Amino acid sequence: QVQLVESGGGLVQPGGSLRLSCAADGTFFSINNMGWYRQAPGKQRELVAVVTSGGSTNYAEFVKGRFAISRDNAKNTVHLQMNSLKPEDTAIYFCNAEVRPRALNPHIPYWGQGTQVTVSS
Repeated sequence: QVQLVESGGGLVQPGGSLRLSCAADGTFFSINNMGWYRQAPGKQRELVAVVTSGGSTNYAEFVKGRFAISRDNAKNTVHLQMNSLKPEDTAIYFCNAEVRPRALNPHIPYWGQGTQVTVSS
């Protein structure tokens, strides 16, 4: 069984910064992509950023230049550094990981429980 445990959300003023962290806990063979998604009230969940096992990154246009994703493969963790936050960044942020439970198994997407980020003065 695999769990993704998130931390780091909270309330911040516009222009401020937050750092989200997510750790994959459990027994598994490997992790492929790790990423962050967000869902604002009344909206669909959307991709924020993703990082491959090799370190390649991809960002949604609305966070380019402001957010940075990173991962530590040895610790099975992924982080999202969020700078210059705007009120429209307010959402629940979800960690995602493509986990291979055992060798030769396909990768399975796992989700964290979500962490609230609120940007408001």
